[in-house]
Amino acid sequence: MTKTHMRREIEEIPEAAARLLERSGPALTEAGRGISARDPHFVVTVARGSSDHAATFMKYAVELTAGLAVASVGPSVASIYGAKLRLEGSACLAISQSGKSPDILAMVESARARRALTVALTNTADSPLAAASDYAIDILAGPERSVAATKTFVNSAVAGLALMAHCTGDEALLAALRGLPEKFREAVHCDWMELASALEGHTSLFILGRGPSLAIASEAALKFKETCAYHAEAYSGAEVMHGPMAMVGPTFPVLALAARDAAEASLAEAADSLAAKGATAFVTSALSRAARKLPHVATRHPLTDPLTLIVSFYAFVEAFARRRGLDPDAPPNLRKVTETV
Repeated sequence: MTKTHMRREIEEIPEAAARLLERSGPALTEAGRGISARDPHFVVTVARGSSDHAATFMKYAVELTAGLAVASVGPSVASIYGAKLRLEGSACLAISQSGKSPDILAMVESARARRALTVALTNTADSPLAAASDYAIDILAGPERSVAATKTFVNSAVAGLALMAHCTGDEALLAALRGLPEKFREAVHCDWMELASALEGHTSLFILGRGPSLAIASEAALKFKETCAYHAEAYSGAEVMHGPMAMVGPTFPVLALAARDAAEASLAEAADSLAAKGATAFVTSALSRAARKLPHVATRHPLTDPLTLIVSFYAFVEAFARRRGLDPDAPPNLRKVTETV
């Protein structure tokens, strides 16, 4: 069987991450030290789609380790509404695969004009976004032909973690990042197809996370919609116990993406609680007693652990799309680059 572009790109994730860390290493070091020297009071992120999920991942990572509050800024604030945000004393992190979307560019130009330190993560080194930023990091994911972003998402998150590690002098995180390519190779081969059978006969599922893994859950939910025409919603393992609980009935599918961090036990408990209410719950944790356990690759660092989970998920969702008779490379109504105003 001929591999889809999406499958080939998933298999390229380990090489792409290694290339980023090696070839963009000097730029990441310089930008990280530049952020440290500026000593920002807060951080804002600007992104859309999968890139915005990478930005949410960075929100948690920065808040948990650097003690800086992080806010997502709507690009339309600048492009449509023309508002001038008071961003002096901040760092602005923009993430865009193409670096061409007019609304992202407008927000970064406005932030720089308002004396924010601007950093761009993009897969297009000569893009307008790169030119408009104080620091531009080429994430070096290589060409991505599938509409669904995979290796560009992972490399954006890896680049963001490297930026923060250089900014804070976090040697443990830098060491974990160096070991990620090999961990990604293992993660590609984790078999989650047991989940596929549980999804049959349903039209929706919940995907749970907490902290950095909540961003991973959001990315996974988007990929279900993009590649499988299957409705998925991401929730915090705490938030799902409120209003969303009303939707949980017998065999309702739930996927809990637990990393090896301080939230693992609470996510395993949430998955067990939902299983007790009749849901067919799966979790990436050995701590669960009732939910079904999925294989996962631990990285020995709480911030890199969620990234191996998304790699394993990508391998699953590509196979699940094909099982449903769909082409994950060409979802209806979508195109690779979307330039919004």
